[in-house]
Amino acid sequence: MKNLVLAATMLLVGIAAMAQTRNLPKPNIQRKTLSVMETYKQRKSVREYSNKPLSDQDLSDLLWAAQGKNRPDGHLTAPTAMNKQEIRLYVFTAKGVSLYNPQAHSLTQVATGDHRDIVAGRQDFAKTAPVSLVMVADFDKFGAKNEHSQWMVGVDVGIVCQNINLFCSAAGLCTVPRGTMDQKAIQTLLKLNTNQIPVINNPVGYGK
Repeated sequence: MKNLVLAATMLLVGIAAMAQTRNLPKPNIQRKTLSVMETYKQRKSVREYSNKPLSDQDLSDLLWAAQGKNRPDGHLTAPTAMNKQEIRLYVFTAKGVSLYNPQAHSLTQVATGDHRDIVAGRQDFAKTAPVSLVMVADFDKFGAKNEHSQWMVGVDVGIVCQNINLFCSAAGLCTVPRGTMDQKAIQTLLKLNTNQIPVINNPVGYGK
């Protein structure tokens, strides 16, 4: 009987773990978007969004463009110093918060509920976007936190952010890069340590 109970418990734990991770649709590499030069021409910061949720395909393409795996050797669309890949990308929605896994192109849920307010901080408009992407610099993964390392990690964060901005411009989505957010509340929610720092965020949505 004890063995049966133990087996059932392990099965439930396994099912719960599987439920927390979901694979995203394959990114649509052939997606029709603006040309590179048109993308630059149309790029702008937008602070008003429809409350319509992003489709799974749009979210998949957005995350892949931000820092998805684009080569068999595991390199990403966003270059990082010494290929450290130290930028964590968190997805905040009305249903919860998930961490993007570039290598598996999947999302792992790390919190339930709507926490977009702590990303918005004192700027209420950001709460209206269906998705907020938060970029966290992981200095533990980078392996150092001296002045030069902070410069390089800052550059890496900026590259991921710019990938988001340009994809949104090309694909007809709306976004704005922001430094405002409740960093301490985000660190607490995500169980981050002092070497894992939320740096910048992008609310993303369809046009209002």
